[in-house]
Amino acid sequence: MMPRILIVEDDPTLRMALRDTLETAEFQVFEAENGKEGLLQLMHQDIDVVVSDVQMDEMDGEQLLRATREKFPSIPFVMMTAHASVERAVAAMRDGATDYWQKPFEAASLVETVTRMVKRSGLDASEMIAKDAKTKEILGIVDRVAPSDASIMISGESGTGKEVLARTIHERSARSESDFVAINCAAIPENMLEAILFGYEKGAFTGATVAREGKFEQANGGTLLLDEISEMALELQAKLLRVLQEQEVERLGGKTTIPLDVRVLATTNRNLVEEVADGGFREDLYFRLNVFPIELPPLRKRVDDIIPLAYRFIERFGVGKSLSLSEDAKNLLISHLWRGNIRELGNCIHRACILSSGSVIERQDIIFDALVDTKSSSTAIVSAPDILKTNERELILSTLKDTNGNRKIASERLGISGRTLRYKLAKFKEQGIEVPDTSIA
Repeated sequence: MMPRILIVEDDPTLRMALRDTLETAEFQVFEAENGKEGLLQLMHQDIDVVVSDVQMDEMDGEQLLRATREKFPSIPFVMMTAHASVERAVAAMRDGATDYWQKPFEAASLVETVTRMVKRSGLDASEMIAKDAKTKEILGIVDRVAPSDASIMISGESGTGKEVLARTIHERSARSESDFVAINCAAIPENMLEAILFGYEKGAFTGATVAREGKFEQANGGTLLLDEISEMALELQAKLLRVLQEQEVERLGGKTTIPLDVRVLATTNRNLVEEVADGGFREDLYFRLNVFPIELPPLRKRVDDIIPLAYRFIERFGVGKSLSLSEDAKNLLISHLWRGNIRELGNCIHRACILSSGSVIERQDIIFDALVDTKSSSTAIVSAPDILKTNERELILSTLKDTNGNRKIASERLGISGRTLRYKLAKFKEQGIEVPDTSIA
């Protein structure tokens, strides 16, 4: 499949020129005239690289960058502007831009940079590294189950590589020549997920100006990954179950059914047995998807994968350098707990590639996503994810207080769905945290 590039540019002449340049270089190009349309395209298509202008109406490039990093953190993002400044470039890189260009630029430079980014981002989607005995055992199971069409549920902590494992299953299946399509159920707003999953006809709802095929249609003949399936609302779970049972889909606003031949994989970082018991996940859908369960262990339990993964990230981030790891650096990496798993390791190696001054990454170049708890006399480590959870909890509770317990207004201010807010409040109560009295209206 050709690499998919999204161009977000409000100048139609420049947008056409960028499109023609990339299509000539055999890229598949998608277009948007502002950040809002660009974000919608990201939800509909599996984009490999985003190339975006900065100054646009509706939603500008900087807002799009932040939204992309929140929902699709691994997609390379190129910013381009006619009004470049050091300050804006630094801010964009800090917010997660992969590159920052000043207009005008040569067409050859665009093709070269996008090609490089596609190759680098492809490292994340390549087959799993399996040097540890536990990972080798999992790939042995994959070799036996991949040729079948059985639905597979992949569970494991966030950042363990569940999507990479799903892609590996697809590549080792009889469907490998057809498309692998992934949809992150946690990244798509609740009110849009159904339309993106099943597709819609023109006029099906406000804003549906053109008909679009859904993820099921895109994956027809291939494999569909429902990433973080536990985030799906119960009402939509029922509709998904019907599609899986009938092996056909009807677009929103449509009158005809479309037959399907799709192998479905799903991932979750939650205990779905507990979710079913608590009423948060349909039991019948659980059994439909959980035909073959695979649990992917956290990185700290597959220690022999750490150094090979580190070298894969060195290949990705150490462009222009020939880097190796010192023995001290290796020992430090192996002894770390990796609460953020492979994602945390990638961040760590990215920093090390920047900090290294020679050809060897030394112990002092390794900086973890963690902070020392200075309030304690011990040397306990508080991970960055734990700190973020604490900040998130304080933000939610303070917002509820400010809105006098109105969940609807609070969820709008927080930018999350009402269902997500209800779930988080329930978890706070389970942890013994006092939650203000809330109302729906």
